[in-house]
Amino acid sequence: MAGERSAELVVLGGGPGGYAAAFLAADLGRKVLLVDTETDPGGVCLYRGCIPSKALLHVARLLTEAREAEDWGVRLGKPRIDLDRLRAWKDQVVGKLTGGLGDLARKRKVVTVRGYARFRSARSIWVDKGSGDTETITFEQAIVATGSRPVGLKLLGQLSPDRVLDSTSALDLPEIPPRLLVIGGGYIGLELGTVYAALGSRVTVVEMTSALLPGVDADLVRPLAARLETTLAAVLLETRVAGAEEARGGVQVRLEGKHAGASDQLFDRILVAVGRRPNSGDLGLENTQVETDEHGFIRVDAQRRTDEPAIFAIGDVAGQPMLAHKAAHEARVAVEAATGRAAAFEPRAIPAVVFTDPEIAWCGLTEAEARSAGRTVEVARFPWAASGRAATLGRSDGVTKLVVDPDGERILGVGLAGPGAGELIAEGVLAVEMGATVTDLKLSIHPHPTLSETLMEAAEVFFGHSTHFHRPRRKS
Repeated sequence: MAGERSAELVVLGGGPGGYAAAFLAADLGRKVLLVDTETDPGGVCLYRGCIPSKALLHVARLLTEAREAEDWGVRLGKPRIDLDRLRAWKDQVVGKLTGGLGDLARKRKVVTVRGYARFRSARSIWVDKGSGDTETITFEQAIVATGSRPVGLKLLGQLSPDRVLDSTSALDLPEIPPRLLVIGGGYIGLELGTVYAALGSRVTVVEMTSALLPGVDADLVRPLAARLETTLAAVLLETRVAGAEEARGGVQVRLEGKHAGASDQLFDRILVAVGRRPNSGDLGLENTQVETDEHGFIRVDAQRRTDEPAIFAIGDVAGQPMLAHKAAHEARVAVEAATGRAAAFEPRAIPAVVFTDPEIAWCGLTEAEARSAGRTVEVARFPWAASGRAATLGRSDGVTKLVVDPDGERILGVGLAGPGAGELIAEGVLAVEMGATVTDLKLSIHPHPTLSETLMEAAEVFFGHSTHFHRPRRKS
């Protein structure tokens, strides 16, 4: 069965970028149609990414705290995990949020169409709804927000699908494997590895580069790396998987590299977390003037407009960083530009958070980026060992750092490692976006005792007179 309809704006993809664009456009009076493969909006983030993973990471942290409590004189006993109930609770969290978004779409009169969309031309799409049901939709403008998908490894292609997990299937909690190999030491691998380790798996992480979280400042990664040494079975840097084959009781994996140790090791399951690629390859872009780069990202300008004037692109499909909050802000820019308003995507600071234990968060210019660009900066660090609030939490291994322009003393970047870093980084984003100086941050009174004080004290460290940490300022 085939049908036809029209809309002023069509949005392809119902993730954090897509539904944010659809909702704002509707609020501005546009007739909006949203196409997605799910019944309710949410995308990978809500269904198979940010939300379910953070729900499980909360459980992982609870299990860890229960064990740590013995050091504080509280014995809670060995936790018993009901995997079915845990899985159901995680799904309930997802269902509540996605259902709420569905209600918001209906209240805004955003028309939702479930199916796969491809461009037929610069002003029309074809939607496959399944079971032979198709529809052609014409539009005045379109926003592509089709997101990304996990990258697989060909060398594991011969293994049983039950043995190989990606970031999507791992969140389904098929079981708690006794021995889990995580390929990739980036944020996805470490977050999911943290969950499974807390639930009882012996987790081994393999990373090809010389450090976990490649690209993140080493001093921020250090507290996490030290903690993972005690919570994971092994972290093997400068090591790669050279081969894998089915064996009795699991998968025999051949490792090669500087820290490979025993070259052949047996695992029950393998989690592949080596990155994501944009969903741009099967959109019918060849029927438009939209161009992609060598990595498959759709080329856009500051307004998120593609080479086809009527088509915009946002989120993962439009380039790095692949973050939900980046997509949501791009959505606002694209919609405002599409409706004739002055708008450009020019952030000074896009925050990034790794929700491990401890959390790592940063925004703006990093120390590594400054060094790579040959840019002179000053760095001020406040160790959480000097924080009273961190001591009360039994977590004094964190750090707060400021990356500062030595001339005008403007804050260029902020980094944190420690519990709650993801919540604290927002103050850093505001400081960078507003062009705040170190003096501004130093003179802003922070409540005591809190972890937020570490930002103020890092500013005091810059001048060499932090109350709780003595380090005279270096003479330049």
